[in-house]
Amino acid sequence: MEQTIVSNEVVEIEFQSTQDYKDPYRDVECNIEMIGPGDKTIVHPAFWAGGRTWKARVSASKPGEYRYVTACSNANDTGLSGQRGTMTVCEYRGRNPLFYHGRVRVAEDKRHFEHEDGTPFFWLGDTWWMGLCSRLDYPDGFRTLAEDRKRKGFNVIQIVAGPYPDMEENDPRGQNPAGFPFTSGFESVNPGYFDDADRKIIGLVEMGFMPCIVGMWGYYLPRIGVDGCKRFWRYLVARYGAYPVAWCIAGEGTMPFYLSETKEKDAQEQLKGWTEVTRFVRELDGFHNMITIHPTRFGREMVEDPSLLDFDMLQTGHSDLDTVPYTAKSVIQSYGSEPVMPVVVGEVNYEGIMGRCWQNIERMSFYASVLNGSAGHTYGANGIWQMSTPDQPYGNSPHGRSWGNTPWQEAYRLPGSAQMGIGKKFMKIFPWWKLERRPEWVEPEYDPSKPYSCIASGIPGKLRILYSPLMWDPPKIRGIEAEQSYRAYFFDPIRGEGIPIGKVKPEADGSWRAPRHPGEVHDWLVVLEAEV
Repeated sequence: MEQTIVSNEVVEIEFQSTQDYKDPYRDVECNIEMIGPGDKTIVHPAFWAGGRTWKARVSASKPGEYRYVTACSNANDTGLSGQRGTMTVCEYRGRNPLFYHGRVRVAEDKRHFEHEDGTPFFWLGDTWWMGLCSRLDYPDGFRTLAEDRKRKGFNVIQIVAGPYPDMEENDPRGQNPAGFPFTSGFESVNPGYFDDADRKIIGLVEMGFMPCIVGMWGYYLPRIGVDGCKRFWRYLVARYGAYPVAWCIAGEGTMPFYLSETKEKDAQEQLKGWTEVTRFVRELDGFHNMITIHPTRFGREMVEDPSLLDFDMLQTGHSDLDTVPYTAKSVIQSYGSEPVMPVVVGEVNYEGIMGRCWQNIERMSFYASVLNGSAGHTYGANGIWQMSTPDQPYGNSPHGRSWGNTPWQEAYRLPGSAQMGIGKKFMKIFPWWKLERRPEWVEPEYDPSKPYSCIASGIPGKLRILYSPLMWDPPKIRGIEAEQSYRAYFFDPIRGEGIPIGKVKPEADGSWRAPRHPGEVHDWLVVLEAEV
């Protein structure tokens, strides 16, 4: 078989088994080996697609001639073993940044993300944990939500592929039109579920989003077992690994089920088990997509060996203003930890959760993250993460409480999401990946334990950015270099507008206080840019 594709786009190759298996998902494994220019080889698993059908999905970042061959754990199955073909890969000429610039990886400095061609990637995520269920209808609802997020500047969608959080197994709220991801007792997968999921996950990629695919919620591991979780991850890697995705091994990795009577035992089993699964995925994925794990606090605490992770995902709480200082301190702590890796707050202060955490808290959480060293930020809105609808409000969690039943059709219009996009657009004005925390640049010096403390960041001699969470009196900036002249402006994080201040004229001691801002009292940014 010969095919022609373009670089970074995925081609699907179908095979037919020559034998019947009682449970193809468990009884047989199939791989595809793709050999490209310079004999560079990628080995990647194929997946059972139902009946006797198996599929392999592959992609290539470099133009050239490729050949492939399949191998099967049952060498006598000639439909799955020894199948050969060739592909010609041409240069991609479209506009999708995930194809034009290549999949996303960790940059050499271990502090930020970049595309394969070196273009920096600022992570702005949205939380769709239950986005594959029926409550987000396809295509209309999916397109409404995805197009809104694209317009606002989001480029990552965090989404759960397997069993969901906040429910028991086989809770009907976890179904999509084809049922559940697993058959009863987690014995096998339901290919129909993933055929339906493909429409959304692949649709996100085609719109320029990088899906951050969460395998399942962490508390399912004691029920499924380590081997069962590995088998399921093999299926996910086979199905989606050729796409530009990020892997999130589990949600709240070591947190036991809410009503468990053996929580300490479960937590230890999950810590050990998810470590094994993470190592397995790292060895399995021939496309080397980035790996993290969603935590109760720090991702690096969810596995026994944090070097297995590519970046540290944090969860810092939903306690409104009280969570902002904890977010700042958590980012700073992770940034200063070994091994060095990019930091992303993957869950904090869902907008509207429990009738609080509104747009001002969303902005404070964002800037407390990105100006203290994170490689981006993930937003969330209550109603979207569980995909509530007017006809199907999510309702109670297993612990008997409800986080709130705002329909996603209302939640996606909350102003915080647009202001996250404004924040990303502001950060991308600058070489944001070079910013340094500079608490000593502002008076009083930044104190991450105080939510209304002014954050200072920048590049010495070139750029200073100060975020004042509540600007009644403008901040005093210290240590301005005598040999460098600056011009300053205000930036409004609500409307996305810049207001010129003019030339900075520091005092003899190098300090300078910005004038009073010309707008209403809320949070503002002050930017000082060096004059050339």
